[in-house]
Amino acid sequence: MNKTDYFSKLGGLPPQTQLLSGRAVFTTAYAVIPRGVMSDIVTSLLPHWTGTRAWVLSRPLSGFSETFSQYVMEVQPGGGSDRPEPDKRAEAVLFVVEGGMTVELEGVSHTLRAGSFVYIPAGSAWRLKNDGSAAAIFHWVRKAFQEVEGLEPPPAIVTHEDDHPIRAMPDTDGRWGTTRFIDPADVRYDMHVNIVTLEPGAVIPFMETHVMEHGLYVLEGKAVYRLNQDWVEVEAGDFMWLRAFCPQACYAGGPGRFRYLLYKDVNRHMKLW
Repeated sequence: MNKTDYFSKLGGLPPQTQLLSGRAVFTTAYAVIPRGVMSDIVTSLLPHWTGTRAWVLSRPLSGFSETFSQYVMEVQPGGGSDRPEPDKRAEAVLFVVEGGMTVELEGVSHTLRAGSFVYIPAGSAWRLKNDGSAAAIFHWVRKAFQEVEGLEPPPAIVTHEDDHPIRAMPDTDGRWGTTRFIDPADVRYDMHVNIVTLEPGAVIPFMETHVMEHGLYVLEGKAVYRLNQDWVEVEAGDFMWLRAFCPQACYAGGPGRFRYLLYKDVNRHMKLW
C-alpha cells in the first residue's frame, strides 16, 4: 500500500485583508490555476445532480484545453445523480480523493473510497450516490471518445491505487515513477489518467516536448515547474494545463513526495481537419 494524503480542501473565501496577488497564470501554452482561487464563488451546479457542486478546472475552449474537461466534484451525503453524463460520446475517469461513494455501472454496484479509480466507456449507463455520512470528493475527467474502425471499444475499469505499484522510470533509482491504471500497450484506450510520483529532490531532467495535451492536478507536495520559458511554483491543490508540445520539466522542491494526477490523450492518429 502506498500511503498518501490526497489534497481535497477546496472552498471557502479568503479574508478581506488578503493581498490581491497570487500564482494564477493563463497563457496560450499553459495555465496554472492555484488552489487558492478555487473558492466557493467559482463553483458550478450541474443538471440532474443533487447535493453536489463542481470546480471546473478545464474545458474545451479556444486557446485552452482541446481534448478534455476536468472537474473536482463535491457530493454531500445523500447526493449524487441518476443521470450524470448528458453526452453519449463522452468517456470518463473518476478518481476519489476523499470520502466514499457508490457507482453503479451497467447495473453493477461498486463501493469506492479514497484512491479508487474508475474508467467509464462512452455510452455506458452509470449512476453515482454518496451513501456515507461525510462529503465525497472526486476528480471527473471527461473526453469525447475517438472510435477506430476495426478496433473494439475499451472495457470499463474499476480498481484502486493500492493494487498498482509505482513503476520507476529507467535510470532514476526509483526517485521518479508512475502509477498506471490502464495498460499503456492497450490501444483501445484513447486517454490515460496516471499518478506521477517524485521523491524529494527528484527531477524530470529534460524539457519534455511532445504531442500529448496534459492536465496535472497536484495531489501532494510541492515542486518548481518549467513551463515553456517560465519557472512556476506549484503545491498540493494546484492545477496545470499544458498545450501539446509545451516544453515542461520540474523538480520536487518540498520535504515530502510530489505527486500529481496526470491526464493525457494517447493512441490515435492526428486529425488533419
